[in-house]
Amino acid sequence: MNQGRIWTVVNPTVGLPLLLGSVTVIAILVHFAVLSNTAWFPKYWQGGTVAAAPAAPAPAAAPAAKK
Repeated sequence: MNQGRIWTVVNPTVGLPLLLGSVTVIAILVHFAVLSNTAWFPKYWQGGTVAAAPAAPAPAAAPAAKK
């Protein structure tokens, strides 16, 4: 472990819950930011309708061959 000596300064019974708790808080804040700053995400959760893809234009007719 690269930073194994950190546990000589911070007790693992204190440090691990603080580390995992801070990761949890950051994840909740990111999810809240996504939910409050986008219009598509709440619609996605509610099962909003999907816009139909635009129809492809018809291919142009080939010119008549001369004989």
